[in-house]
Amino acid sequence: MHAVVATQAGGPEVLSVAEVPDPMPAPGEVVVDVVAAGLNRADLLQRQGFYPPPPGASDIIGMECSGTIGAVGEGVEDWRVGDRVCALLAGGGYAERVAVPAGQLLPVPDGVELIDAAALPEVACTVWSNVFMVGGLRPAETLLAHGGAGGIGSFAIQLAHALGIRVLTTAGTPEKLELCRRLGADEAIDYHGDWPAAVQNLTDGAGVDVILDNMGASYLADNIDSLALEGRLVVIGMQGGRRGEIDLNALLRKRAALIATNLRGRPVAGKSAICAAVREHVWPLIADGSITTVVHQVFPLGAAADAHRLMESGTHTGKILLTVE
Repeated sequence: MHAVVATQAGGPEVLSVAEVPDPMPAPGEVVVDVVAAGLNRADLLQRQGFYPPPPGASDIIGMECSGTIGAVGEGVEDWRVGDRVCALLAGGGYAERVAVPAGQLLPVPDGVELIDAAALPEVACTVWSNVFMVGGLRPAETLLAHGGAGGIGSFAIQLAHALGIRVLTTAGTPEKLELCRRLGADEAIDYHGDWPAAVQNLTDGAGVDVILDNMGASYLADNIDSLALEGRLVVIGMQGGRRGEIDLNALLRKRAALIATNLRGRPVAGKSAICAAVREHVWPLIADGSITTVVHQVFPLGAAADAHRLMESGTHTGKILLTVE
């Protein structure tokens, strides 16, 4: 089969299409004939040599895909060849075929095109697991989602809004701020300004209950200051750096929690449980139109380098996809 490979660690130019061995389904797995794969920030880090796949996972980049089942491994009972699916992957998405544990499959939601379904698994599982399962966000509370115009942020806004939760978000341009409002954000804040002061003003000094943060160190102190009593800061990225100082007194005064977590490195059983919860709680909201896929641009598999350049530019909104012809 054909797949995108990185000849070495480096910039987008190291990506090229090559022939690699076809995957075979192990017991409990299926092989998906890929129609489209979604890009994620972690893909850029893997290409640069900073984020290797978990042990035993494919070293081909790509953490989500959509397509049809082409083969079923021993012990798989709930899926059949030809089923239309999308999948949460530990790796291998930038390819014509990928082997996936059956528990990490999701049916394509009603009303969603097969290509667009590739935009869903990583963001849906990331938001549901971190904001609701780990962060414990409840309907009476307030969410602050940083980077609201990105793939994860745009999904977090829609999901929280659909569940009746007040949503604050940050973004960097007037166009992105307006997109966040259209998606359901109650307040959209320009992060180039004094966003912590805006959060305090918009919450009458109370702060927010859950913060979903992809920035890391550069936002750490301001995020803690922006938490409400018993608030939860969930850090899922390090775009703003890895190392920062924590004011433990501020956390103690607020009885607040700082949680750092990821999705890719979890065991199959953990990811399967998340997928099952997403299918139960989130998929109906997609099927009824409460949540829509936000796709910025679609590239052919051979243009993966251009897709990475677009993501690195930060000018996109929502998701970027690769399609397999």
